Formats: sequence, structure tokens, C-alpha cells
Amino acid sequence: MNIVESQFGEQAKLFTMINDNGMQLSVTDFGARIVHLNVPIAGTQRELILGFDSAEEYITKDHYIGATIGRVAGRIANASFNIGQTHYQVVKNENNNTLHGGPDSFEMQYWQSETSKSDGKLTTSFTHISPDHSNGFPGNLTVKVTYTLDNNNVWRVNYEANTDALTLFNPTNHVYFNLTGHPSRSVAEHLLSIDADHFAPLDDHNLTTGEARDVSQTTFDFRTAKKVNAAIMSSEPQSLLVGGGLDHPFLLNKVVDSDAVQARLVSPDQKVAINMQTTAPAVVVFTANFGDDYHVSMREEKLLNHGGITLETQVAPGAEKYHSFGDISLSENDTYHATTCFEIQF
Repeated sequence: MNIVESQFGEQAKLFTMINDNGMQLSVTDFGARIVHLNVPIAGTQRELILGFDSAEEYITKDHYIGATIGRVAGRIANASFNIGQTHYQVVKNENNNTLHGGPDSFEMQYWQSETSKSDGKLTTSFTHISPDHSNGFPGNLTVKVTYTLDNNNVWRVNYEANTDALTLFNPTNHVYFNLTGHPSRSVAEHLLSIDADHFAPLDDHNLTTGEARDVSQTTFDFRTAKKVNAAIMSSEPQSLLVGGGLDHPFLLNKVVDSDAVQARLVSPDQKVAINMQTTAPAVVVFTANFGDDYHVSMREEKLLNHGGITLETQVAPGAEKYHSFGDISLSENDTYHATTCFEIQF
């Protein structure tokens, strides 16, 4: 096992964790993001996620890919919310809403980094202090994101945060998977399963409505594995609303068995699978519905419409209004903890 540090553009650093099975996980201090996830298949390293080759490419092409997202992942309607009796107006960056914490949030910051190796685990941690009133959010917020890779081929993401004033906090990681190794190929033939009896439908502004809708007899029923293409090609209004596919929160069933898999993604050739477990109550699945006019080159290939799929674990967006989704407030007396694990099978 080893951790290799290298330059990642003019200012950023890249940390590549390599386990004894040849699996490689590369993360950068720019946006506390994942850049590479490689596994050995038939004598070659297969890339399992979307990404670019320098921090500057993320800035110019898509700064959300692979990044830690916060303070609040997803959309805050009308860029406003109440905490107790206090009303807050935060910065708008998508129409009339605040997306992923507002402009130049976690994903555009250079985080403090630290690496360690112990007990068969490789760890890279990133720490960032988001100042009071950053994009309008109250409280000085200290966030630590820790990536761990072990010899069981488990990649773990752990979040920890503290604040000095009551605030909102609902982070996620915006990694896009494509288990073929090619961003120029659609994820339509990937098999997806999600242990969720309900999903959160969206309105025509891509905002949740507070409803938890039964997945039965809908495109959104992934309780039994099926191809992602079922959602991409669906004629259901909720799929058409987001450009054909998914951009929806799935409200995960409560875990009874600690070894239960809450979501699973399998490559079309059946040579790679990812099992997901999380402490979060929901996962937002986005099938990269960028459209056919989206022209971004990635690792010498053109990123295709539906060329990736996310598993963004979090409290469902809209929780600042719809408390049935969960509580995303964080007080000065509490410490935030959340963990998501991805077991890579190859």
C-alpha cells in the first residue's frame, strides 16, 4: 500500500492511494474531489469515474465533477430559508435558486490536506473553513472530508463538521461513475439497483415538492436491478422533465442488516460492480442529462450525453422547507458526522 503525491496543475496537489490489489484512488485538494478510481481488469487499469487532468480543466469545463459539494447540496428554492425565527437570503447562482451552496463554494476552494497509512488503510483528509456569511450562510463552519481506501477494495468518504452558529449543512460528493472506462459511452447499459420504496418528484424548476412518491409501477422502481436505459428512454413526465433520465432523490429504506447494499451499479460487461452503503437517508441519482449539444472533452474523449451517473448521498434537497425529508440544521453544540462506503468488486 502506498500514497503518491504529485502536482495537479499550477497550485493543486494530487494524492494517489494504491492498495495491495492494484486499485488506485486519486483525490485532490482542489475541491476535496475524487479525480481517478482505477482497478486492474484483464491486465490494464480501467478508469471508473469521470474527471479531468488538472485543476484548471475543472475550473474551465465543469467544477462540480467529483467535488465535495456544500454547504448545502442541491437546490435551495428562491435562495432563501428560515432557521428558527431568522430569515436568510443566500446568493443565487441558478435562475432564482441557490445550487450546491452558491457560486465558488466548496468545489472551488483549495483545502488543507493530510495523509496517513495505518492498519491496512490509506487515508487522505481535507479540511476547509467556510467563513461566516459565505454566500450568505450563517456561522463559521469547519469541514473535514476524509477519503479512505483499504485492501477490501472499499473506498470510504467520511464527513465531519462544526459551526459556531446555527446553520444549514447537507454535503455530498458529486462523483460520476462510468464503469466502461469511457466517457464517450452512455451509462444506459449499466445495471442499477436502489433499495428505495419512494422517490422525491420534481417540479418544472427541478425543485422537490415535499412529496415522497411510491416507486411501484414507475420508471423509478429500481428495487430489482434493471438497466439505466429504462429511465433514459422513459416517457414518464418526471423523466422527460429532466431531459430524459434521472435527476431525482431516492428516499432510502431504513437499513436493518448492517451489511445490506443500498445501491448497486454493474458494468455492461459484468466485470466491475459498485456496492454503496451510507448513513444518509437519500441518494440523488443523476444520469448526466447534458443534452446532445454539450461539447466537453475529457481524457481525449468527448463526454457523451448520459456519459455518467451519480450516487450523491445526502438528505434529500428541499429539506430546509420539507422537514419530513430530514433535519439539515447544525448547531454550535453539535458535530456533524456522515459516511458513505463504496465497495468495488472486480
